[in-house]
Amino acid sequence: MNIPFNNQFAALPPRFFKRVVPTPVTAPKLLIFNEELADDLGIHPTKDIDKSWAANVFSGSTVPKGAVPLSMTYGGFQFGHWNPQLGDGRAILLGEATDKNGNHRDIQLKGAGLTPFSRGGDGRAGIGPVVREYIVSEAMSALGVSTTRSLAAVTTGENIYRERPEPGAVLTRVAKSHVRVGTFQHFAYKRDNEAVKLLADHVLERMFPEALQHENCYMGLILSVLDAHAETIAKWQTYGFIHGVMNTDNSAISGETIDYGPCAFMDNYNPNKVFSSIDMNGRYAYANQPRIAQWNLAGFASTLLPLFSQEQDRWVERINIAIDDFPNKINEHYLERMRHKLGLSSALEDDIDLIQDLLDKMEANNADFTQTFRLLSTVSGTSPERDNAVKSNFSNPEDFSRWAISWRKRLLSNQIDDEERRALMCSKNPKFIPRNHLVAEVIESANNGDYEPLHTLNKILSEPFQEQRVCARYSAPPRKDQVVHQTFCGT
Repeated sequence: MNIPFNNQFAALPPRFFKRVVPTPVTAPKLLIFNEELADDLGIHPTKDIDKSWAANVFSGSTVPKGAVPLSMTYGGFQFGHWNPQLGDGRAILLGEATDKNGNHRDIQLKGAGLTPFSRGGDGRAGIGPVVREYIVSEAMSALGVSTTRSLAAVTTGENIYRERPEPGAVLTRVAKSHVRVGTFQHFAYKRDNEAVKLLADHVLERMFPEALQHENCYMGLILSVLDAHAETIAKWQTYGFIHGVMNTDNSAISGETIDYGPCAFMDNYNPNKVFSSIDMNGRYAYANQPRIAQWNLAGFASTLLPLFSQEQDRWVERINIAIDDFPNKINEHYLERMRHKLGLSSALEDDIDLIQDLLDKMEANNADFTQTFRLLSTVSGTSPERDNAVKSNFSNPEDFSRWAISWRKRLLSNQIDDEERRALMCSKNPKFIPRNHLVAEVIESANNGDYEPLHTLNKILSEPFQEQRVCARYSAPPRKDQVVHQTFCGT
């Protein structure tokens, strides 16, 4: 097997990265391999993988032919505070491949050893964060959310040391690009306008070629980035996903969800929910994510201002209008998806009130976010006779009954019949998500050398909207003793 590398980022000037070779490990062993993604990348044409080759390459012990290993330079605002020099402290970009659709995709090792940006860290990753990112990123992809993907996870045969010794592992991450808002901010902070332009041109050509047709290609770039992020953030909100650390160095220009550290999906609906152990003040709480995305992207747009040398005032005005309109873009995507989650085939002005009323009642009744919508997908649109299952999700069932009267009245305006309505809802309301307690169970098993639960959960999550003949616990909310209150970034 070989990887069809076609490298572009490595052609940029040396100040964009540092050349670095992954550190070999003692006894690499392939833990899990994404056959479908590998095939899409043209890494191998058959389903028979060479496990020894894969373990060595995806642990960093062997540098494959055509790779140009490097760690990328970037800065970032971390919890609102500027850090001018970050960079890939434990990630090494092997290079770029071209997928079956002709798109360039980064292939990056995460946890492959020290880099010039490690800042006193060991450059390694434990099996827990690797397993978490593999599970959640692939689940997000199956849900239709723009995200980095996981190609492989490899155990290293070595322990790493955090609060306690734990097995080491390396994740192979695939992305449209690992260029971040913080990459632009790093060069803007240094007043390196040449680098900002080179980076913008690289991103335009590689990810947003349609923006080149705009009257001003850099304005086109800003608009394209805003559009990509608006759709991604709206999907986060409609699935109850909480990123956890939306620093600008964790904000990919592509709009992909990146850096699955203390991420989590909500169980009970709570707009102020925070999981990240380091988010003491709730800056990145669920309800704050659209506002933070706007703040991050305003920072991105400001880095491009020196590129608007002609009629700058006019372009600044247009940029401000676009940034101000960003929440509306999120809301448009959000409302469309929430209507579908409620089985509404048309749009009425009062729909937002119906949606918010349900969410308010879910919050007041500690109703599980995912299960409420999934159970709602199965009830009758004309009669409450089959409402008991969804009502049982509410501490006060009558709150749901009162809301359901308004919902069924709204369904009278639908342009589809009840069977089509249920099918629409089931296609938008997942039955299976990577619930925190299930991920925690898989991580614990992996720490003890049992990897079968990882394969089982990953397979179930690959078809989140389908009814599956699996144990009910894979779709059920956690018991009180299973609730995960905090997640950790793993560094």
